[in-house]
Formats: sequence, structure tokens, C-alpha cells
Amino acid sequence: MQKLHIIKIGGTLIDDKKALKAFLAQFSEIKEAKILIHGGGKIAETLAEKLKIRQTMIDGRRITNKKTLKVVTMVYAGRINKNIVAKLQSFDCNAIGFSGADGNVIKAEKRQHPEIDFGFVGDIDEKSINQELIINIINLGLVPVFSAITHDKKGNLFNTNADTIAGTIAQALSKYFDTELLFCFDKNGVLENIEDENSNMKTINKQEFSELKSQGKLHKGILPKLENAFKAKENGVQKVALIKEEKLSDQIKLRNEGTEICL
Repeated sequence: MQKLHIIKIGGTLIDDKKALKAFLAQFSEIKEAKILIHGGGKIAETLAEKLKIRQTMIDGRRITNKKTLKVVTMVYAGRINKNIVAKLQSFDCNAIGFSGADGNVIKAEKRQHPEIDFGFVGDIDEKSINQELIINIINLGLVPVFSAITHDKKGNLFNTNADTIAGTIAQALSKYFDTELLFCFDKNGVLENIEDENSNMKTINKQEFSELKSQGKLHKGILPKLENAFKAKENGVQKVALIKEEKLSDQIKLRNEGTEICL
């Protein structure tokens, strides 16, 4: 079975031009099939502040009203996505950028919640993913780069958590590829003590995650990553890990960086 690396980035990496360039150089060196999914970092928040659009986050997930949707679409599917694609081309990595609306590649449903109105936030599952299109793109030798914007095929765009997109694409493609899903961020992995960078766990299982979460020892921003990581592992993704972005090449070569997800 062909190897496929699905790699998600976001946060501080996107905001740091030098670090992003270094990371994309590492990503470009991966010989096997690969997909990149990115979030938005602080750019959207900064622009929203300048436009006086209030931002609200609940457990690491953004409430998206109409004005916020315009901002995140411009930033995620526009500026960030095309900047990443252009930089990958400079490393001879033939990338192609997508929102979920392009090629109907990710179709979402508006999030339904009994207590919270998340606004223009879209939820997805494996059936949301246009597997055939992604496989065809990979077979053409192209590298898909996905932003966190999806659609409902009714003319509406949605903001969808990039960690969720990464996990769901990995689940959908794990039937066709030997899939490795990597959540890359600015920590060495899952930290037992968020104040100690060297306290990263080499592995984490569902029980350990639940205990750390209930004890309030996990930063809110890592919760969507871990929730999607466990869901992906439970649904057939062969390998799932959270790693520091600087360690991507080491992970690809040695497979022992960061924190590996175990059932």
C-alpha cells in the first residue's frame, strides 16, 4: 500500500515567515505522497481586531458570524493558502491550493448545538470528503494544500476546524494508503506539565488524555488536536502523532518524535 503523509500546521508557524519557510523546505523533501492542511494563525484575529469584529473562542473553536466568515475566507483560503502554495513551488514542490468548495472536495453541514450558536461553522465526516478527487490529484503528482474553509453545496461557505479537516481526510484516505497523520505545532508533543517543555509524553492513550483533561493540565488549544487525533486512530489511520514542527524531517525518517497516539 502506498505511503501517504497528511500534515497539519497552524498557529505560530504560519505567523513566523522564517520558521514557515524552513518547515515548508522540510515538507518539500518528503518523497512519498503528501497533503498539507493549514489553519490561520493570528493573521485573521489581527485583521478582525483592526476591523473591530469581536472574536469568541470556545474550547479552542471559533464562533464565526458573517463578518468573521468574510475575514477568515480572505485570510485562510486567500492570503495564507496561496502564500504557502507559492513557497512550496519555490522548493520545486508542485502544490495546488484548495478550499472545500473547489472541486466540491469538502462538503460540510452547519454545526448544530443544543446550547451554542457557532454561526458559520461547518462540521464534516468521512462522507464529506471527495476521496476520488484527492486520489486523482495525488496520482497526478500534485500536492494538495487545504485551507480551513468548506462549503455546503448550497452557496454557503463555512469555517471548519483545520485539525478536524486533517483528521477526517486521513480517515477517508486510510482505506487507500498507508497513512501517517501528523499534527505539527510549537511544542515537543503532549506535555504532562505545560510549564515544562521537556515533559512531553512519548505516547498517550485515551484514558491518559481523559485524566489530563479532567485535571485541567492541557492547554485549550491542544484539545481539538487530541480529540481529532484519537478519532482518526480509532477509525483506521495507521499512525497518528503530535510533533514539533522543527522535527518534521526527523519524524519522517525515524518515526519517533513527539507524542504518538495509542488506543
